Amino acid sequence: MVGFGVSIFLITLGAIFKWAIKAHLSGIDLPALGVILMVVGAASFLLQLVMSSRQPKPRPGADIVNDDRSNPPV
Repeated sequence: MVGFGVSIFLITLGAIFKWAIKAHLSGIDLPALGVILMVVGAASFLLQLVMSSRQPKPRPGADIVNDDRSNPPV
């Protein structure tokens, strides 16, 4: 899954294609491509927010590991 930075980059790139570039290329609709990139970036950003909020928070003292190799756990 892409990170927050890539999502913001896609939104920014899409906005540039949509509103800043005035060139006309045959076969490519740059404003439509910009909208597609912005939608993909926004969806990715929202998915990142949802997935990061669903991760369990570590509890204090949860990293204690039994490293006594002479007495393995049962």
